[in-house]
Amino acid sequence: MSLSEIEAQLSEVQQRAIADISAAATLDELDQVRVKYLGKKGDLSKVLGGMGKLSAEERPQVGALANQAKTALQSRLEQCKTDLQSAQIQAQLAAETIDVTMPGVYQPQGRIHPINSIIDQITDIFVGLGYTVAQSQEIESDYYNFEALNFLPDHPARDMQDTLYLPGGQLMRTHTSNTQIRYMENHQPPMRVLASGRCYRRDTVDATHAAVFHQIEFFAVDKDITFTDLRGTVQLFLNALFGDIEVRFRPSYFPFTEPSAEVDVRWQGQWLEVMGCGMVDPNVLKAVGCDPEVYSGFAAGLGVERLAMVQSKIDDIRRLYSSDLRFLRQF
Repeated sequence: MSLSEIEAQLSEVQQRAIADISAAATLDELDQVRVKYLGKKGDLSKVLGGMGKLSAEERPQVGALANQAKTALQSRLEQCKTDLQSAQIQAQLAAETIDVTMPGVYQPQGRIHPINSIIDQITDIFVGLGYTVAQSQEIESDYYNFEALNFLPDHPARDMQDTLYLPGGQLMRTHTSNTQIRYMENHQPPMRVLASGRCYRRDTVDATHAAVFHQIEFFAVDKDITFTDLRGTVQLFLNALFGDIEVRFRPSYFPFTEPSAEVDVRWQGQWLEVMGCGMVDPNVLKAVGCDPEVYSGFAAGLGVERLAMVQSKIDDIRRLYSSDLRFLRQF
């Protein structure tokens, strides 16, 4: 192969390479062009493979021409690469541009449900009084739900028609008093504790009863605690929650407190029971290893839904679970 033929081939390869570089629409296509012409097995290398047939004087001339072609192609490749990268960035910016003049997508503002709202309010009140917040499980054993709380084996609350039993001897807790036992087992007096959560009973659903409801339990154990401390705490709490509201204590009976009382508030012209309370029964203190000769305590459990009804003037507990937006938007 003569010098003139190699020079012609180099010129032809360079022209084809420039045309292919200009036609590349993406960075991948451009890289394929680079490999095709400048790679180890590329077209430029194939042309230079014929240099072995040239004389010693002609080879430097071909080498110089090859370097010029290679430099020109590399420069053209870099320029095209820069242009393609810039075009890619501009296309991405155009695709991601937000038109701030367009109307936004309406997202209705969430509202706190009356039940969650009153739980938060009650928690704030008792935390302000120095109480610790505790939680316990909803699936419970008979021991923590009944036995440790001084329920006799034949107590009506243990009947199938009152309690939701599960396989394996477990049950759905009927009150948050299970938290009282579990907490006192692991802590020593003095203690002031608030617990809240769902409870489950086989209640007939009506305007003031539900099978699934929320309860809040608060209790205190220390030396020299009396019923007067309980009454003052309940009165202070109800006044903080409702303002100046009429409160009534009625003698009652609970297995885990003695003496015991039920607390009513005046609601829509009638008395509505909102909690049960009393002094912690000595048997309960003994069950958790607390000496009743040294310590005493009080406990109270209140229905969250009923307090929400009083606070928001709701006439039927079922409205709290209706998911009726016309009702919920009021709050």
